[in-house]
Amino acid sequence: MNQTAALEAPIDEPTGATVRADAQRRKLMVQLGRVALAVIVLGGWQLLTATKVLDPFFFGSPVGIVLRLIDWLQNGTAYGSLWEQVWITLQESLLGFIAGVVSGVFMGVLLGEIPYLADVFTPYIKIVNALPRIVLGSVFVMWLGLGMPSKVMLAAVLVFFVVFFNAFQGVRSVDRNYVSNVRILGGSRLQVVRHVVFPSAMTWIIASLHVALGFSIIGAIVGEFLGAQKGLGLVISTAQNTFDANGVFAAMFIIGALALSAEALMEILERRLLRWQPPRSSGDGAMGG
Repeated sequence: MNQTAALEAPIDEPTGATVRADAQRRKLMVQLGRVALAVIVLGGWQLLTATKVLDPFFFGSPVGIVLRLIDWLQNGTAYGSLWEQVWITLQESLLGFIAGVVSGVFMGVLLGEIPYLADVFTPYIKIVNALPRIVLGSVFVMWLGLGMPSKVMLAAVLVFFVVFFNAFQGVRSVDRNYVSNVRILGGSRLQVVRHVVFPSAMTWIIASLHVALGFSIIGAIVGEFLGAQKGLGLVISTAQNTFDANGVFAAMFIIGALALSAEALMEILERRLLRWQPPRSSGDGAMGG
């Protein structure tokens, strides 16, 4: 009897306060883990270079990187102030990101909705996508020169393919029953795309933006590395040519900081655009948390 009563007794469900406390605790543990990992990696790196296990001339050192950043902030780079190099690379990345996203979404939705165009364009898209990006960057430098347009074009191409394939797959994955219902109610093809297809594919498109954002920065940096007048890619190229390992890692640190900042803004945008979706469980998105 007692066992039956115990089995039938209701299980206490966690309250809202308990859930929030668990979430805060997990967030704190994640932050502590990240700090600990950074301390271990940077501390080990510094220790190995200080004891000459790693040659600081080739591997640099955390202290040397900090000193190089301070020098750039105070005296600038060989091509002007550090902030000017950052701003130019950021401009190229943002312009390439916008151009690549707009064109990728447009072509993805268009070819996803019109199978004939998809059959015509697919082999050519696959050919261009298979070309090494460094080759495309060289071609764009020859066509557009060493200025910003060639860097924007390369960044846009990298972003385009990531967004295009996701948008195309998102459109193809739309439940056709929804489309048929809107058509029965008298909706035009444009209304179907606007009110059914595009919102349904939005999850796929938003997911691609996280990867595309990093690709836009990569495209700008690679373009500058191939040939430029200013920018972080040129700073890295110069540091490499002069065997300045600390300079290379310092520029990489700045690029990483830009990428993390842009990713944080992208997560805010994602929450606003996909607020209609149910919230994810605490275990989801741990890598981006």
